[in-house]
Amino acid sequence: MKALIIGAAGFVGPYLAEAVRNNLKCETVVTKRPGTRTDIPGVQIRDLDIMDEGAILPLLQDEHPYYIFHLAAQSSVSRSWKDPGLTVNVNVKGTLNLLDAVRQLEYKPKVLMAGSGEEYGYIDPDEIPIKEEQFLRPGNIYAATKAGQNMMASVYAQAYNMQLVMTRSFNHMGPGQSPVFVVSDFCRQAVRIEKGLQDPVIRVGNLSSKRDFTDVRDVVNAYTALIQFGVPGETYNVGTGKAIEIRSLLDKIIELSSAKIDVEVDKAKLRPVDVPVIEPDMTKMYKATGWTPAIPLEQTIKDMLDHYRCHDELLKD
Repeated sequence: MKALIIGAAGFVGPYLAEAVRNNLKCETVVTKRPGTRTDIPGVQIRDLDIMDEGAILPLLQDEHPYYIFHLAAQSSVSRSWKDPGLTVNVNVKGTLNLLDAVRQLEYKPKVLMAGSGEEYGYIDPDEIPIKEEQFLRPGNIYAATKAGQNMMASVYAQAYNMQLVMTRSFNHMGPGQSPVFVVSDFCRQAVRIEKGLQDPVIRVGNLSSKRDFTDVRDVVNAYTALIQFGVPGETYNVGTGKAIEIRSLLDKIIELSSAKIDVEVDKAKLRPVDVPVIEPDMTKMYKATGWTPAIPLEQTIKDMLDHYRCHDELLKD
């Protein structure tokens, strides 16, 4: 069997490629956008622009994957505010191009569509923990596009009997994540302070929001479990089931740093709209796959700090 990971040049792709080889024992092919570079050992790498609707079907017919993982996305909430057009094009139009190409195949591969917990949006206290059937109230452009992706996949699964499994994946983090994301940003700033590259102040946005954070190495194990055991047409939360305040994460990073660090609010890091609490109910996921996260939060933060400590090029302005 063969597995295809679409959009593997991002943060999750290399981790997922390793999980696919370890958990599914598949030959693995990954795609990246033309003109970009990625270095993932043990896989075949092919160029693919999902905005080019005529390019996807020939690649699928050539590779004939049994499993397809759709990761390609503009995945930054902050960037979605700054560039909503790009976010809509990649996350909605690109996904539609992929769905239509899979529909035209002469066989039915199993496809995992990676969505986001941000789709739930504004949640009332009595709606916590969030179940998959929760009404969606997206609170930002990224969330709205991911909700659209989920809805389109649900329609295609029902209308064409396609083997599509959807996730609503909550915040994940780990070594190598872009500093555009909050925990990686904090870790990078802490290491810059340790090395004397920055004043001993971490600049932050809203610290009162509560989010569910999962190590990316756990997330990809969830994906390989879902593509095997998830029910086609269904959506599954992927997370720990326990939200943590951003301030608590920052406190842990400062505790694990060797430097004395102060905290300062940076208005440029504040989002126009922010959802106070997002925490998933993980019952459906556990019943379908038996998966639970295994890596403690403290270990993830240690690994992220060490990654920055070992890669000075990531600390440059």
